[in-house]
Amino acid sequence: MLQQDRIDTVVMTGGETDVCLLAAIMGAVDLGYRVIVVSDAVCSSTDDTHDAAMEMYAKRFGQQIEMVETDALIAALA
Repeated sequence: MLQQDRIDTVVMTGGETDVCLLAAIMGAVDLGYRVIVVSDAVCSSTDDTHDAAMEMYAKRFGQQIEMVETDALIAALA
């Protein structure tokens, strides 16, 4: 559906940074989407794995995943 509408960017927020969000992000990266993670709008049930996932997104996938805070995203869209 996104491809039919020529959507090329997805903005990710939500829970379970290290499980559900991880799966959605990796799927989007695999499909070639520009992925933006709203870093202050994601969470997980444990701080340790949340922090590890956020570090992985930033360091390992820094070329494929952009990190932005909510205020910066809203300002960019205004």
